Amino acid sequence: MDTSDWTTWGALIGTWVLVVGTLYFAYWQLRQTQRLHSASTILDLRERFYNSRMRLARRELSAWLLRSERGPEPDNWEVCLFFELLGSLTHTRALDERLVWNAFGPWITAYYVFITEPVDLLSAWRSGPPPDPLIFAEFERLARRMMERDARAAHGPRHERTAAADARYVLEGDSALSPGFDVRAAPPD
Repeated sequence: MDTSDWTTWGALIGTWVLVVGTLYFAYWQLRQTQRLHSASTILDLRERFYNSRMRLARRELSAWLLRSERGPEPDNWEVCLFFELLGSLTHTRALDERLVWNAFGPWITAYYVFITEPVDLLSAWRSGPPPDPLIFAEFERLARRMMERDARAAHGPRHERTAAADARYVLEGDSALSPGFDVRAAPPD
């Protein structure tokens, strides 16, 4: 090989290294942007979760779920709709699952446990009339993923359900919420 061949090969290899390096850097930059966007969205959703309207919805639904004789269903299912949205955003990877678990995991699993026990309301809603197998499907999928994460963190069996006592503790806290509290308000002096 003469000098021009070495120069050509050097330029070709250098160009490929530059292209691959540029693509890797662009991918890394995109991943960082996605992570920052996910974290920012989680913080916005946390604010929504703690606003007065959602606190009232959480208080009403949790109180109803904790009753031994539940009576007629409440009209406000905003909490479950919120978890359905979280499930959809997590399933499509718009939100990082680990961040969702850290921010909302106990509530997701607690509400899911009480919606499916002692009576499985999801099955009842899905079976009729009209039958719709997709009612709160993303919420259910998310709750199962959160329970798997809980089990992994506790080094337990993979499909272990959240204990009813733990779920009860979370819902009792929500049933005692005062709806007027706002996380953005300054603490009293």
